[in-house]
Amino acid sequence: MRSVTEILDELPPRLSHLLWQWERRTPDAPAMIQGETCWSYARLAEAVRAAKALLVELGVRPGDRVMLVNENCLALCALILAAGDLDAWAAIVNARLSAREIDTIRDHCAPRRVIYTLEVSRDAEAHGQRHQAEVRHIPLLGRLAIGGLDADCSPEPVEAGNEAQVAALIYTSGTTGTPKGVMLTHRNIMFVGAVSGGLLRDIAAGDVVYGVLPISHVFGLASVFVGALYGGACLLVQPRFAPAQVLADLKSGLTMFNGVPAMFAKLLEHLKQTGATIEAPRLRFLSAGGSPLDPAVKAETEALFGLVLNNGYGLTEAGPTITQTRLDQPRADCSVGLALPGVETRIIGPSGRDMRPGEVGELWARGPGVMTGYYRAARMTEAVIDQGGWLNTGDFARQGADGAVFIVGRSKELIIRSGFNVYPAEVEAVLNAHPLVTQSAVVGRTVAGGNEEVVAFVQVAPGTSVEAVELMDFAASRLAPYKRPTEVVVVEHLPAGATGKILKNRLAEMARDHAYDQTQTN
Repeated sequence: MRSVTEILDELPPRLSHLLWQWERRTPDAPAMIQGETCWSYARLAEAVRAAKALLVELGVRPGDRVMLVNENCLALCALILAAGDLDAWAAIVNARLSAREIDTIRDHCAPRRVIYTLEVSRDAEAHGQRHQAEVRHIPLLGRLAIGGLDADCSPEPVEAGNEAQVAALIYTSGTTGTPKGVMLTHRNIMFVGAVSGGLLRDIAAGDVVYGVLPISHVFGLASVFVGALYGGACLLVQPRFAPAQVLADLKSGLTMFNGVPAMFAKLLEHLKQTGATIEAPRLRFLSAGGSPLDPAVKAETEALFGLVLNNGYGLTEAGPTITQTRLDQPRADCSVGLALPGVETRIIGPSGRDMRPGEVGELWARGPGVMTGYYRAARMTEAVIDQGGWLNTGDFARQGADGAVFIVGRSKELIIRSGFNVYPAEVEAVLNAHPLVTQSAVVGRTVAGGNEEVVAFVQVAPGTSVEAVELMDFAASRLAPYKRPTEVVVVEHLPAGATGKILKNRLAEMARDHAYDQTQTN
């Protein structure tokens, strides 16, 4: 096995150079599939050159930002690679965001052009119409809407090496609700694709990788898209997750399925509701990330597929992967595994000392995937990356005796109740173990005296119902008194982002304002 140093030394200057390599070596091998369209590596290269010519025609210069309002599609992949080849920055924004969110990001990154991918996204089309973008049909790329030229856009400096030249701006709101533009370099993204994908998952020619995670999020961009590109594999592109479509895609020959835990929970729910069965003749790898993996979801998924559901942890600011379980060391627990080769981790307590195994502290990480910073936000960058290059993830974790990391919860989501720490993930795991619960989300609510109480939002399986008091009793028999929910709210659907990750900031507002139709409390 090659060392990380060797891998880093071999990474080319730009993401697009990974493609040029496969165009020379395996031009006829399948690179991307969407619906009935299959692009070989030669065809993908042709599309990227067409996209680059379009960007130049539109006045995009090296150092400019190009905002791509999108859902997963072939054109998006080509535009990302083309922008990087031109030394422009791709600000990759999911079209399912609200008008306010789209406009806030646009105003912040000040792009030279905004391009909307229309072939698969009504939401992108709606945003384009709202901004009076010109609709054009581009050979290979399909229908795109082109926003007006921002003549006042100032290009950023261009760096020769892959370690300093920004490839992508990925906006994340975290728990604050305020978008922050994470600057990820070509090296940041290729490191994760090469090590998380190529080294640890052994993605290679012949693999068909599921591209259903939004490429506008770093998990879908680096781990899936670039991981497949690094290995010379084929990416099967889907704009949105839909359980019935997943079943069809598995049957067609997927070999690798990366998702967030909510996707696997929804797939299990669909199978129970419809009685459908799984046919996955070539599937060899399953992985979850992006949010805590529930033990019940892990166990049911593994029983269904007869494969280990691997787990990992990361965040946008780390490109994203920090830790990952190993194929040769399957785990029955929900640990997020060991640090990636080349990545260092520390778990630090309140006094600044490194915690011993089993003790909870804040997780810090350092490695080639860590961002260069937040765009136009130097103070915010300094608040999370110290002078030694260590990134404070903002998550609580503990380390097992074997070095594996267990995520306990986000520091900003920590609930302090009567002086005791309540980690939402622990309460959620208990509620999710109820046979009628599909998923849950726990938030804190401030009450008189500066104390906090625990509020749980619970989504139950379609066609079923359960009283809040039953769920409270269920939790009470399994949790210490200070961890028990003060209130349980049964909802039809939990609010989620494009990846399926639950939007806890929205739930916290609902809990604070009691902004829901029915509540039942103890």
